Amino acid sequence: LPLLLEATLLRLASSSHHPFYNGFYYNRVMNDKDKGQEKVVYFNGAKLVVETSKDPIYSSNGANVTLPCHYYYEPDMEAKRKIRIKWSKLRDDYTKEQDVLVAIGKTYVAFGDFRGRAHLHQAGRREASLVVSDVRLKDDGKYRCEVIDGLEDESDVVDLRLQGIVFPYQPPHGQYRLNFHEAERACQEQGAILATFNQLFQAWSEGLDWCNAGWLADGTVQYPIHLPRKPCGGLHLAPGIRSYGPRHRHLHRFDAFCFSSALKGEVFYLDHPAGMTLEEAKQSCQDAGAEIAQVGQLYSAWKFLGLDRCDAGWLADGSVRYPIAKPRANCGPTEPGVRSFGFPSKGRFGVFCYKER
Repeated sequence: LPLLLEATLLRLASSSHHPFYNGFYYNRVMNDKDKGQEKVVYFNGAKLVVETSKDPIYSSNGANVTLPCHYYYEPDMEAKRKIRIKWSKLRDDYTKEQDVLVAIGKTYVAFGDFRGRAHLHQAGRREASLVVSDVRLKDDGKYRCEVIDGLEDESDVVDLRLQGIVFPYQPPHGQYRLNFHEAERACQEQGAILATFNQLFQAWSEGLDWCNAGWLADGTVQYPIHLPRKPCGGLHLAPGIRSYGPRHRHLHRFDAFCFSSALKGEVFYLDHPAGMTLEEAKQSCQDAGAEIAQVGQLYSAWKFLGLDRCDAGWLADGSVRYPIAKPRANCGPTEPGVRSFGFPSKGRFGVFCYKER
């Protein structure tokens, strides 16, 4: 890029100026002598309108997705300048928006984790859609499409949602041992990320009931309850998401709610007649050209691939679990789910392995 153009794009990306009229048009208010009503006079005589999808756009881990965005003028007119487009991602904790991409005409720059994965799709007239390839877990969220024409700018927001599963997570050393940053790391080590409130709410609506409080991505601590009971906020409270609100991210300690999406590979089970220790289990997966599965990978295989195995197996964090898609006798409760034996210090079991396709 020429230095001047690149500098212009960078200034556009870093701008946080949002005046009352969103920087969209210059206007002055005057009295209408005929009807006594206020009248808005636009800077260029036309109103810029930006529209995105009102419905969420759904995708999954590793897929490609297009976030639609179009703009037009009322009344219709042709732009007299090169249109500038800025895409940004709204953060869950309402801090500064994350820059995704800025463009002037056909020239664009993508930023951060979106570099090399994001570009504009401008096949149609006045289209400013964003294409994101190899979608990642943390791409889930709200995106702002902003169109700037000289002194006029307008924006709209579209919601990208990943199809996934929320699961509660406790570390090997017990309940309520994680501060916020440790909870983030714990989820990442299990092939997942901290869940958002919307993801937890969706999981609750699908039946998730868990009486231990856990961190969410916005720094709040909450837990989902379907069957009200005394130890879980009170017997007479309605079902719903119980909230402790924002907690101190360093001092306070809880569990975590993690979010995982579809897999790029497969989870399979290996066994040995005498069972295996954790170290032997890891080696068995390596001998099979795979690696020992993470907790998030097991949940995803159960949720999206229907993995059903009534045999306990080691996972990467040292826990022993097994997935049941079709409940039956001698395989735990009557509901589908991932059963857990906790973190046994001794014992010999099979192992769940994960292999990329």
